[in-house]
Amino acid sequence: MSNEQRQSGVRSWIDRHRLVAFLLITYSFTWVIQGIVAAMGLEASWTQSILIGFGAFGPPVGAGVVIWASGGDLRKWIGQFFIWRIGAKWWGIALGLPFVILGAGVALFVALGGPTNLNSLPFPGIYLFVLAWGTVWGGGQEDLGWRGFMLPLLQDKYSALTSSMIVGVTWAGWHLPLFLNAATTHGGWGLSQQLIWVVSILAGSILWTWMYNNTGSVLAVAVFHAGINGMGVFHPADLEAMAPGGVPDTALNLLAEVTGAVPLVLLAVILVAVYGSDRLANSETPGSEVVGLD
Repeated sequence: MSNEQRQSGVRSWIDRHRLVAFLLITYSFTWVIQGIVAAMGLEASWTQSILIGFGAFGPPVGAGVVIWASGGDLRKWIGQFFIWRIGAKWWGIALGLPFVILGAGVALFVALGGPTNLNSLPFPGIYLFVLAWGTVWGGGQEDLGWRGFMLPLLQDKYSALTSSMIVGVTWAGWHLPLFLNAATTHGGWGLSQQLIWVVSILAGSILWTWMYNNTGSVLAVAVFHAGINGMGVFHPADLEAMAPGGVPDTALNLLAEVTGAVPLVLLAVILVAVYGSDRLANSETPGSEVVGLD
């Protein structure tokens, strides 16, 4: 068999199993790179963060390969990351809603006795850096794969809510190397915190679908994603009180996780009730046509 025949056979298999191929490539790319980072035993640092961020390009790499092999439109797919004309309303939501979610979580944290220290809050201007970094390297880069490819293909067959749950489960599992790396935040969590994080991921998947289905913009989703991720920087929890003598207080750390998850879950429930589980939007949901596939 010639190389051309083998390549044609591989492309044909990918075209017939688009989602399976996407997940195989996505998981392989990320798990290999982030697994190597974990095995290297790097301490928390910019080097570690950059390498982990590079590994997080697995979803767009997987989507790009599948679209290419299936004869889709790579330019149309990538173009979703440059759709910025979505109206002031949706940019206001993408940029402002993370602060509302943070405020609700902090209020609940304080109401339940969580210790705070306002003097520990960073300079507000750092949010611009957190937002930019999170959009292109710290999480938002994933969304060309999860939301700009996998979600539309699923929505050809399933409701927006079901599609969100499928994306959410695979998205959560994809993070596994971070839990095996003791130098990451995920690696220091106990089972209870991990389960709460999974619930947050599933709720977040609904929020991300809602943003994407209403705007068609992966850029808006990535900015929204970065904003949600960045809110932890501005949580006024008293870290010294939560880890006296360097030993984490399990109850207080669990309280922080729970109160952070509750607003996400409540908002997801509200969005499903208001917009409906079928579309999570006021218009038709994007399908595989957004990447030039049928």
